Amino acid sequence: MAIYENLVIEKGMYGKSGSGLTKTLEKLDPSENYKGTALEGLDAFERQLKRFDIKVSGAGSDNIEKFFQTSSSAALFPEYVSRAVHQGMMQADVLKDIVAAVTKIEGMDYRSIASIPTDSELELVQTAEGTSIPETNIHVQANLVTLQKRGRMLVASYEALRFQRLDLFTVTLKQIGAYIARAQFKDAVSVIKNGDGNSNAASTVAVGTQGTLTYADLVSLWGNLNPYQLNTILAPTNLVTSMLNMTQMQDSAAGNSFHATGKMITPLGANLIHVPSMSAGSLIGLDKNYALEMVTAGDVCTEYDKLIDRQLERAAISCIAGFSKIFTGASKVLVVS
Repeated sequence: MAIYENLVIEKGMYGKSGSGLTKTLEKLDPSENYKGTALEGLDAFERQLKRFDIKVSGAGSDNIEKFFQTSSSAALFPEYVSRAVHQGMMQADVLKDIVAAVTKIEGMDYRSIASIPTDSELELVQTAEGTSIPETNIHVQANLVTLQKRGRMLVASYEALRFQRLDLFTVTLKQIGAYIARAQFKDAVSVIKNGDGNSNAASTVAVGTQGTLTYADLVSLWGNLNPYQLNTILAPTNLVTSMLNMTQMQDSAAGNSFHATGKMITPLGANLIHVPSMSAGSLIGLDKNYALEMVTAGDVCTEYDKLIDRQLERAAISCIAGFSKIFTGASKVLVVS
C-alpha cells in the first residue's frame, strides 16, 4: 500500500513553524516517489484528496460534508479553503506587473535594502589602470516595512453548508481571494507613490497645461524616468480614458492589430493598468523591474481549528504582506491637476 494511504492527518500539522499542511505532507510523502506512476503530477495534498475520493471541482464535485467523514479528511478542509482563496488571488492579481522581487519572511519585522545612486554613479565611466572603480552604495533602510493583514471573515454554519457542492463553494472562496488581491494592490500603489516611510516618495512631473493630459506629457514622463525604462503606467479611470482618446492611440494600424489580436495599443509601449482607486489628478509611471519589493509573512492563513471542528461561524481567512521601494528613481508621478 502506498505511503499516502496510511498517513494520519491531524490539526497539529498546520501549526508547525515555517510549514503549512502541504509542506508537512510532502516531507512525509515526497512527490518525487511517484514519478512514472498514475499519481505523477499530484502534490501530497492532492493525493490525500484522491485517497478520500473528494472531488472539489467540476460537475461531479462532492458536497462539503464529504470532508468530514473521518478526522483525517476533516483536517484537509482548511488547506482546501486556503488553496481556493489563493486561486482567487492569483486570478485577480496584477501585482506581478509592478513587483520586481518577492521576499518571504517568518515573523513580522523586516528591514529592506535600498540604493540611491547619484548621477555620477549611474554612469559606468572608463576606469584607468591603477585608479579605483566607482562605487554603488547599498544600505539598510532606517524603518521597517509596514506589513498589512488583509482578510475576510467566513461567516456560515456547517449545517447551512454541508450539502453545498464544493465547486460552488470554491467560487465564493475565490471571490474572497480577489478581495484580498485588490486590497494588496491598493497598498502597493500607495507605497510606490507615497513611499514606505523611509523618505522615498516618488518625485513628481508636471503636465504642460494644468488639468489637461497630452501625449507630450507622457513623453516628458518617459524622459524623466531615465535611466530607467517606462514600461508600466498606473492610472485612474479619467486618465485612462484621456489616454485612449488621444490621437496617437487611435492609429489605424494599431486599430487593425487590436481587432485581429485583441492586444490594445498602450502609451509608448508601456503596460497600461487601470487603477480605479487612484485619485483622478495624477498617474504613475514606473520601471517594474526596479521599483518595488513585496514582502509576505506566510501564505494564506485560515483558522484551521474552527474549520476542522466544523465551527465555521466567523472563521478568519487572511494574508499578511507589505511593500518596500527599491530604487526611488524608478517611479515618477505625473501630476495633471
